[in-house]
Amino acid sequence: MGNSSDKNVIFWFRQDLRISDNPAFAEACQRGFIVPIYILDDVNPGIHKLGGASRWWLNSALQDLDESLGGLLRFYSGDALTLLPKLAKAYNSQSVFWNRCYEPWRINRDTKLKQRLLDNGVEVVTANGSLLWEPWQVLKNNGEPYRVYTPYYRRGCLSMPPPRAPIPIPKKIRYAAPDRKHSACNLRDLNLLPNINWHLKLSPYWDIGEKSAQRCATDFVSNRLNDYRQGRNFPHDSKVSRLSPYLRFGQISPNKVWFLATNSSEKIQSAESLDTFLSELGWREFSYYTMYHFPELPVKNLQTRFDKFPWRSEASHLKAWEEGNTGFPLVDAGMRELWETGYMHNRVRMVVGSFLVKNLLIHWYHGQKWFWDCLVDADLASNSAGWQWVAGCGTDAAPFFRIFNPITQSEKFDAEGKYIRRFVPQLSKLSNKDIHAPWLASLEALGAAGIKLGDNYPKPIVDVKSSRALALAAFESIKAV
Repeated sequence: MGNSSDKNVIFWFRQDLRISDNPAFAEACQRGFIVPIYILDDVNPGIHKLGGASRWWLNSALQDLDESLGGLLRFYSGDALTLLPKLAKAYNSQSVFWNRCYEPWRINRDTKLKQRLLDNGVEVVTANGSLLWEPWQVLKNNGEPYRVYTPYYRRGCLSMPPPRAPIPIPKKIRYAAPDRKHSACNLRDLNLLPNINWHLKLSPYWDIGEKSAQRCATDFVSNRLNDYRQGRNFPHDSKVSRLSPYLRFGQISPNKVWFLATNSSEKIQSAESLDTFLSELGWREFSYYTMYHFPELPVKNLQTRFDKFPWRSEASHLKAWEEGNTGFPLVDAGMRELWETGYMHNRVRMVVGSFLVKNLLIHWYHGQKWFWDCLVDADLASNSAGWQWVAGCGTDAAPFFRIFNPITQSEKFDAEGKYIRRFVPQLSKLSNKDIHAPWLASLEALGAAGIKLGDNYPKPIVDVKSSRALALAAFESIKAV
């Protein structure tokens, strides 16, 4: 460790909670004695405060990072705009390093913060530790941003230099001595965990840590990537990567994931699966890209005609959707998976999203808000873009008239009802035919399965056919706007 006369360098961890392939951290380690800090900043105006599931994940991620740093991570809580300049002075640091973030409120805050530090004679060094391509680098020939994914990814991103190779953990990390005059708080003082222990049910489903993220990525590439193109559609199968929460908190970089996938191509017989997976990483990039160029993405319809859409406010329907009590087994299984595990299979996310905004005609914002609180991978860019996509009001959105039928989706992608039986166990004794629409089953079949509709499993809260017609009529009313 250094002493008070050494050259101290503050490194500010944000959404990059790792020491491997961390470009700004690697550069900081070459410059002096590291003062690693984390600031829980949830006081700035316009901030989207972390949801409950994300706070639980963050707590474990920070604990893991602190252990990687030898227990020397300093924790703070407050306004980074005022706190960081004070810390630079307290630690006698002439340089502050961080990796860039792309949420609108963070960009505004970081711009002011950088200028304030520079005015104080403090060097600011930033890097890209979260994205494969910077949003301002990928533009159309006329200099305008892309609004449609396929040309953005195929013409834009793939014509750029390939993503950089991962950076190894610095061989030598020198740490500054703790400053007793400006002591940090403890991790528990950040109060990231809830007062009641609902989060304990999430723990069995996740191993939260930087090494765990790398194992997850390696396991996916080695054992499941080859079947990804088709397998990703079936929620009961484990063909997806489940890397999204690790990427969201930066416990693994997209560069590392891209590198692992592309450098394992000789082991992958399916070029289509590899291309499909890489394009899914591209979708994540496109969400950030859209939020950067259209910062109103989290709060406003990007297609303004939807400002006049005749949404409904049926509190009982929203509650039934949130609790997985809609009477539609695939929808209910998805919502219960979310509540139990903090995660939901992507195919099912599209189904439950379509059901909320189209069959129930409830504003996408309510779905966005519920996902934000319940998902361990709740990412402002991806969550907002995903909901605007399914609602048909985003830059590159599914047409509103594309309405996922929860029954046919269930029959096609969970034909044997394995996913439904796992998360809606009261339906487990129904046949593969009846499990997708219990209200159509005979009384004998329901009785044999121990089901009494409206008692131990709800009746459908809407009719699929008539609710579809109402959604299309509602959309017709704004088409000319």
